Amino acid sequence: MAEQDAVASVGSRGDSYDNALAEALNSLFKAEVIRNLGPWQGLDDVEIATAEWAHWFNTFRPHLSLGGMTPEAFRVEHQLCVTAGVDTVAELLNAR
Repeated sequence: MAEQDAVASVGSRGDSYDNALAEALNSLFKAEVIRNLGPWQGLDDVEIATAEWAHWFNTFRPHLSLGGMTPEAFRVEHQLCVTAGVDTVAELLNAR
């Protein structure tokens, strides 16, 4: 890379975990969309399926890392807590 005056766009030298999240998401996408819904007629079909999957993934798919919540539900809950100045929904409910 140095010979070409190229600069790494992601990560740092010697860190094998810096790209793990992106790789995990790409793996899910390939398994759930690319391999299961093809064959594809063209790039437009892939782009539409990608947009639909991203919406589903962020709106309806529960995530274990969020305690089984969807990202959208987590975002709404977080915003309610921030607005109310509390750390958890339990605090928010007790304040009422």
